[in-house]
Amino acid sequence: MIEFYTNLPDYVWMHPITLLFVAWFGACWGSFLNVCIYRIPKKMSVVHPGSHCFACGKPVRWYDNVPIFSWFILKGKCRDCGEPFSMRYSIIELITALLFVAIWLVEGGPSWRVLCYWLFTFGLLFGSGVDLDEFWIPDRVTIGGNLIGVALSLLFPSLHQADNLLASLQISVIGAALGFYFLWMVGELGTLALKKDAMGFGDVKLMGAIGAFLGPWSLLYVLFVASLIGAVVGVTLILMKKSELGGKIPFGPYLSGAALTWILGGQDVAFAYLDFVSGGAL
Repeated sequence: MIEFYTNLPDYVWMHPITLLFVAWFGACWGSFLNVCIYRIPKKMSVVHPGSHCFACGKPVRWYDNVPIFSWFILKGKCRDCGEPFSMRYSIIELITALLFVAIWLVEGGPSWRVLCYWLFTFGLLFGSGVDLDEFWIPDRVTIGGNLIGVALSLLFPSLHQADNLLASLQISVIGAALGFYFLWMVGELGTLALKKDAMGFGDVKLMGAIGAFLGPWSLLYVLFVASLIGAVVGVTLILMKKSELGGKIPFGPYLSGAALTWILGGQDVAFAYLDFVSGGAL
């Protein structure tokens, strides 16, 4: 079915109405993402009960439960009890919508690769949200990400731009194994140098999932960019005299952010740089 749609003219997929639909689709997934981030760590059902105020327990009316705009519609307060609620929900929905649109634009419209990247993005945002709140990454993101990445690579060779299923599977398995081992080694060396745990095991498993989805050539880039983002955030917090927060921010969101930049053009920058330093040998 997707192959049929891809035969339509490019302007159909880049039309503003199409992009608005993609953004709305992403925002709806962002709304579900909020539910997952809050409920899954607490071992709550993501289905029942429906969206409700945590203060008074009253359900959110359907016309108030609009992705991105709910916070503004309700002026940041529960319609029934007036209890304020965080704008974070709308921010997560907006970020998800923008990332879905960005991936759509970069990939040039519908494809199995886009669907795989959307699923990957949802997992990264879910893991990052839980990591920021709870300081751990759910196994369904890390271990699940490894398994799903390998499975999707076997089903859709286009995920790794491979010529056949076996080549795609090999790329994914090697990426998962190297990602896991690579970050585990970094953590072990950091532990030896600092005399304390330098890397959470959730981050190690997450790096394996990133390798499974993006391939082994993404790993050095992801680690470098994640470290760069972490350094920028740390320096910013110090300048804001909030340095105590710097040590509390886990590494998972940095890895996730770096992986997303790889999808959104970082791979082209990395390969262009390697081609430049090799004198065109690549």
